[in-house]
Amino acid sequence: MALNPSDDGYVASNSLQDLPDSSEPIFNVEAVRLQFTIASDFVAAQVANNVLVLALSTGRILRIDLDSPADIDDIDLPKKTSEVGLIRRMFLDPSASHLIITTTLGENYYLHTQSRQPKPLSRLKGVGIESIAWNPSLPTASTREILVGASDGNVYEIYVEPSNEFYRREEKYLKAVYKSSDGPVTGLFVDLIPDRPDFRRILIATQSILSHFVGRIGRHGQEGSGSIFTKLFETEAPTIHEVERTAKSAPSPLVVSPDPPEASYGERSDADRIFAWLTPGGPFYGRLETSPSPSTLGSKVMNGLKLFPRSQIPASETSTGRRRPTQDPIAGIALTQWHILCFVEGRVVAVNRLDGRIVHDQVILEPGQSALGLLADQTKNTFWLFTTHEIFEIVVTDEDRDVWKIMLKEQKFDAALQYAKDSVQRDAVATASGDYLVSKGQFLEAAGVYGKSSKPFEQVALTFIDNGEQDALRRYLLTKLSTYKKSSIMQRIMIASWLTEIFMSKLNSLDDTITTKAELSENTSTADTMDELDTLRKEFQDFVTKYKGDLDRKTTYEIISAHGREQELLAYATAINDYNYVLSYWVQRERWSESLSVLKKQTEPAIFYKYSSVLMSHVATGLVDVLTRHSDLNPRNLIPALLNYNKDTRIPLAQNQAARYLLFVINQLHSADAAIHNTLISIYASHPSPSESALLSYLETQSLTPKPLYDADFALRLCIQHSRIQSCVHIYSSMHQYLSAVTLALKHDAIDLASLVADRPDSNPALRKKLWLTVAKKVIRTQGTGSIKTAIDFLKRCELLRIEDLIPFFPDFVVIDDFKDEICAALESYSRHIDALKTEMDESANTAASIKADIGALDRRYAIVEAGERCYICRLPLLARQFFVFPCQHGFHSECLGKKVLQQAGLTQRGRIRELQASLGRARGGERREREVRELDGLVAGACALCGDAAIRLVEEPFVREGEDGEEWAL
Repeated sequence: MALNPSDDGYVASNSLQDLPDSSEPIFNVEAVRLQFTIASDFVAAQVANNVLVLALSTGRILRIDLDSPADIDDIDLPKKTSEVGLIRRMFLDPSASHLIITTTLGENYYLHTQSRQPKPLSRLKGVGIESIAWNPSLPTASTREILVGASDGNVYEIYVEPSNEFYRREEKYLKAVYKSSDGPVTGLFVDLIPDRPDFRRILIATQSILSHFVGRIGRHGQEGSGSIFTKLFETEAPTIHEVERTAKSAPSPLVVSPDPPEASYGERSDADRIFAWLTPGGPFYGRLETSPSPSTLGSKVMNGLKLFPRSQIPASETSTGRRRPTQDPIAGIALTQWHILCFVEGRVVAVNRLDGRIVHDQVILEPGQSALGLLADQTKNTFWLFTTHEIFEIVVTDEDRDVWKIMLKEQKFDAALQYAKDSVQRDAVATASGDYLVSKGQFLEAAGVYGKSSKPFEQVALTFIDNGEQDALRRYLLTKLSTYKKSSIMQRIMIASWLTEIFMSKLNSLDDTITTKAELSENTSTADTMDELDTLRKEFQDFVTKYKGDLDRKTTYEIISAHGREQELLAYATAINDYNYVLSYWVQRERWSESLSVLKKQTEPAIFYKYSSVLMSHVATGLVDVLTRHSDLNPRNLIPALLNYNKDTRIPLAQNQAARYLLFVINQLHSADAAIHNTLISIYASHPSPSESALLSYLETQSLTPKPLYDADFALRLCIQHSRIQSCVHIYSSMHQYLSAVTLALKHDAIDLASLVADRPDSNPALRKKLWLTVAKKVIRTQGTGSIKTAIDFLKRCELLRIEDLIPFFPDFVVIDDFKDEICAALESYSRHIDALKTEMDESANTAASIKADIGALDRRYAIVEAGERCYICRLPLLARQFFVFPCQHGFHSECLGKKVLQQAGLTQRGRIRELQASLGRARGGERREREVRELDGLVAGACALCGDAAIRLVEEPFVREGEDGEEWAL
């Protein structure tokens, strides 16, 4: 098995001898110091899930949680040891929820983790329990179905459920399901079969026979209502492995490896558990295979058994330093993740189960001392040795440190890499794997592995070159390039350039093979070569896309061009965003669809400006589709291309793509650039179509805006140049040059158009009449003497024209009968107007006479002032001082009236009043004084202060002025 070249890269050393080795031993047996004293001896012990259970010779049981060792459960058996015997063995499930205790007199008890009172198992009374197979689902509330191995060779199935009821038995049922003819059942194990919930695997160990059962279990309606293993033992025959019995007293336990640790390096390459069966000749061990079919599992497991001979364990030394002549059998075993722990002759020996090497041998006990057992915590991966007085923990440190070396020696490179923990180890694996693959001629696989190793670059490259393996060299360089840091600029550029050369050579070679139909190698066809060519092109495109930053542009262009690889040249140019090159390539070959495809991916405006002219000439519709998606372009820069397209094209305006783009810019982008609008007018005006509808529609739309966005003078010149009369008239009108518009329309006999323009200046009747007279003159002259009446009917459309305005335009010898009715209607209109003027004159004369009479009566007008009347301003008697009385009967003292008028008068009038008052104060007599007095009286007494014009203007002032108290107006 070779190393997978897809793993990460690493930096390496040259050989396994250069690798550092940890001086700290993998295993070390340390004595455990208890925090309390125990007066009696230990007779049994168990450990699981970090819970330690000790049985004392007095019948007491100590349950210790190793996470909090100060809290100890001190438990006594229900009866004295003299009645039930000493505790012989204990069995604790992996979850530490269930404990079964057996004594020397055949009494058996059950203790739940939440209880401190052992309950007797009456149905198991008298059964000497040697082993227990716990339920693989590890229930905590009850044991569910478990198997119990007895000293008489029977295997019992029992279901134990704790109960608080005094008269209720703990065991729901007990049934003997199997009988061994080889003596005590020293080991039991039950396992699930993946994806087969109704199948179980059962291992049964005796002193000389190991039996392997696989089969379907029975199911009952209710859990715990009956045996589930009876059907399996009745229907299935075991696969057995038998050894010669040499010593009846030799232990023969069955153990399995613990659960994988949580913090392991990567996933385990062997997910199956390992089991070991101790025999007098040494432990047999193998993998608990879970595939293929259940029917062949037994033979596969048994065929995979390996034996570690007892003889390979060095003999113990006596007190004099000599080796003992005889060897005792192994007293106990336990499995770690990678080793077999053996307790033999007072020593703990650790054997690597991968290569059978002894990695640890430590003397623990003095000669003559014995141990209660070597145990493993299946869930916590801890290992313990118990004697009658002491507890030892076998501390495991970095157990899998050498696994990668063993895998490497066995040429299991994938597994070796999986357990390599640092870059040095991974590099050693990669180098060895590469050398192995090269020796087998697997150059492609070796290339991927070498690329991640530290083997000298030139040595690897020459190996591939000497063997003519260009594909392997390409793969090696690709892998090597991925391992270099970004800072290694020179190395990355050189390798990337070399790769480009290799790619081009290989592509040319494949092309030549296909073109010349050269003889292909065996099992290779032309179709295969073409597939290889396509794959290589795809690989090159991926290469330039990924490593474009490591390719020198000039060098790469030269390499690809030298090989004449246009397609690859385009792939490289596209990868580095050299769209100028790509576009120019397709444009030169007049591949317009490819050109547009490239252009669609662009965001740089300069690219659009550069290629717009040529693309507009050949794929105008597609180009405009692309342009309308880019609102960031400056349309002014595209005007030359649009005008050039319009010059050469001869299609209807509705299909004109230049006009379409300009309309998009104007209507959608709301461009106010006069150049854009002028260009659109130029296209409309210069089009050979006689219709002006498109141009007029645009001009009318612009007339709705506050200010047209086009240049009116430019548009007018274009329209005149191309004889767009209606458009010229519209432009003249928009410039308020109505006379020019009418004149131009009449010049081209467009009388209706001229009439429409003549009606537009509504606010200027004189101009409107002048325009209509111009139209009338043209109409009369056009109609001639034969159709005078028709001309007059046409001119009735303007109410400003009179018959007398039209008479000068008629011929001198025109017959009056043609417009007699119009003359009579005009004379009657004049007569009615004269009568109306006479009526107005009479009314004016009567009004003047009435006014003259009123003026004459003013000298005789008077007012009566009663004795009690008061001034309407100061409310004092009016006759007390000089006063004024107005026709409205309001009377005021002259001083009060003067002050009131000053308050109401404007700034100019107020200043004049004060000026006259000051002048009168200085003057003593004469005409000037009288004139000033009259003027002052006129200003002061010209109107009543309460009901005159000044008082009326006071309506706008508020009743409550600023600074006044509004509460005074409250009702």
